[in-house]
Amino acid sequence: MINDPRQLLAKAPMSRFQVAAVIMCILLTGLDGFDVLSISFAAPGIAAEWGTDRAALGIVLSMELIGMAVGSVLVGALADRFGRRPAILGCLVIMTTGMLLAATAASVLHLSAYRFFTGVGIGGMLASVSAMAAEFSNLKRRSVSVILMAAGYPVGVLVGGSVASLLLAWFDWRSVFVFGAVATATFIPLTWYLLPESIEYLILRRPRGALERVNRTLARMRHAPVTALPDLAPRSKSASSSMAALFAPGLARNTVLLTVAYFGHVMSLYFLLKWIPKIVVDMGFSPSLAGGVLVWCSVGSVIGSVLLGVLSLRYSVRALVIIALLFGAVMVIWFGRGQANLAELSLVAATAGFFINAGVVGLYAIFVQAFPAELRAGGIGFVIGFGRGGSMVGPILAGFLFAAGVSLPVVGLLMSLGSALGAVLLLSVRLESEATAVPAARPGARGP
Repeated sequence: MINDPRQLLAKAPMSRFQVAAVIMCILLTGLDGFDVLSISFAAPGIAAEWGTDRAALGIVLSMELIGMAVGSVLVGALADRFGRRPAILGCLVIMTTGMLLAATAASVLHLSAYRFFTGVGIGGMLASVSAMAAEFSNLKRRSVSVILMAAGYPVGVLVGGSVASLLLAWFDWRSVFVFGAVATATFIPLTWYLLPESIEYLILRRPRGALERVNRTLARMRHAPVTALPDLAPRSKSASSSMAALFAPGLARNTVLLTVAYFGHVMSLYFLLKWIPKIVVDMGFSPSLAGGVLVWCSVGSVIGSVLLGVLSLRYSVRALVIIALLFGAVMVIWFGRGQANLAELSLVAATAGFFINAGVVGLYAIFVQAFPAELRAGGIGFVIGFGRGGSMVGPILAGFLFAAGVSLPVVGLLMSLGSALGAVLLLSVRLESEATAVPAARPGARGP
């Protein structure tokens, strides 16, 4: 008989309730994807109404990225200390409030502040939901659950972009933020009901009423209750959610390697996303057709993410991600060479999106394996927060290179190095074995 609920959940088939919880995590990540790019959909209307120049608009466009970096680090640490569920609910409240405020903004300064505030919630959500998706899955499905969770991001961009286009055909730019606020608010009661606190967190942190909460969740999963919580391993008892713990002996290596790897790969990704329209127009195509190439890049991203998740059921996630990063680097170089016609451009963009985004979502699965449960949300948040600097550095660095007269093929080659570096660094990351179950509880285990 298994007395440790963590062992039970690691080995048993996933219940319908667990599957529903993972689906909720996917939907929440999709919501993040729309909320991040809502400002991009609204930007043309804002510029036309306020007469905003490109420099000021660029500041507004970057504010949620800065907020996301802050939110990933801060909220990720709070999720390890106070729980994944309250962190997710708090982020939903922040995002709803920020989107509503953005719809009322009357100046660039106000809108920038509101977008920064919204970004804090978005960044915190990514870190917290990643940990939640992992902890509601069994070991066999853990990687695919986290990968599909991360794949919700580009799906949210595609679906949200379609809705935003319909809204903007009838209303002004504020409608995009109003829709985002309503959609985000809708997820608050859904999350409250479908996402209880993870059992792994309750066992590790022992908040008030932990045993009763564990048994309520076990009942929803159709498992028998336990009479006491298992005793904890020494590491779990002494672990801290502070940033210092991520740089303690044994974890510092993973923290540094994963942060640099994520930074490099995201740099290559955002070079592609931010410069595709401009590069396509410079090749002689119209702006409307350039937008279509970016859509094909997003379609490839979704397909690559889902396929990587399926393959992770049979093959090593590390090996799959390394392959995706290397092929992603090749495709960035290939895109930089320029293509003869729009069909070739779209094919190359879709293939690049396929490999590059597969690498991104696969990295999330690696983050889950690289950090212990008691530091999982904080570790993921730190890597995402500081690594996301690549999303700002990539487009800016490419801009400076273009301004200096560097040709597109050379810029493509240089920007591909971020993904290539990430692939090399992943070889040295230490991962917990996916096949290793949670250690059995020692006799004499105590309750909370």
